Amino acid sequence: MRPVPSRPPVRAAAAVACVVLGVGLIGGAVTGSWLTGDSAAEPAVPDTYTTARALWHSVPVDTLFPRTLTGDDAGPGRADRTWTRVAVAPDSACADALPPPLVKTLRPAGCTRVLRATYADATASSLTTVGLVFTEGDRPAMTALNSRLTTGGLAERTDHIPHTFSVEGTLAAGFGERQRASWTLDVVDGMPVVGYAVSGFADGRTVTDPQPAKAATVAGAKTAAAEAGLGFEAKGIAARVEEGLRTAATTTTVAPR
Repeated sequence: MRPVPSRPPVRAAAAVACVVLGVGLIGGAVTGSWLTGDSAAEPAVPDTYTTARALWHSVPVDTLFPRTLTGDDAGPGRADRTWTRVAVAPDSACADALPPPLVKTLRPAGCTRVLRATYADATASSLTTVGLVFTEGDRPAMTALNSRLTTGGLAERTDHIPHTFSVEGTLAAGFGERQRASWTLDVVDGMPVVGYAVSGFADGRTVTDPQPAKAATVAGAKTAAAEAGLGFEAKGIAARVEEGLRTAATTTTVAPR
């Protein structure tokens, strides 16, 4: 057998260059995908912030406001609580569902729609209207709004207490403005939504000293709202509804409009 001649130096160099170039292109593509986050193997993660903006018209009412809510350790002394839905309002314009000072505070965020429902506790002695206010605000706008409500103290001003929602022929028929005893109002974490809840007595008694839930749940508070546990009612129901909203935002696919 004749010896095979060695590859000419020029061809060998060209082959090496091709290998190096190929590896370089592959490496560059991988590095580029790391830097830009563009990978065909990894599907885009839905933006829950954008999704939440459309939930008011795309999610069933029983998802946003379940017929029954349960709150483990949600009452005074960490008592378990259960609430039953007694009334649901049609989606409403902000000016129709909220007090004017609150509407003014929400205006920079672009208030869109308000959803509301009223719940009764298991003993039918208290009522709570819970609401979700959907806005057009982006993240900076909602951060600024949250600062005005919390650091600025607007969430605890009595002229910002949300309206109740009552329906004739139900336990909430007499649940009006004068029955408001305690309330909570805040921006839902990571969403263009403001959540609130306002609670009072189911027997229709007038409350002259309403107290924010934050103060009404402090040990030793002596107001009517505090002693009846109405601050816990407002906080407990608002927390469960907001938690359900966050779950819906991560599990719901909203078609582009």
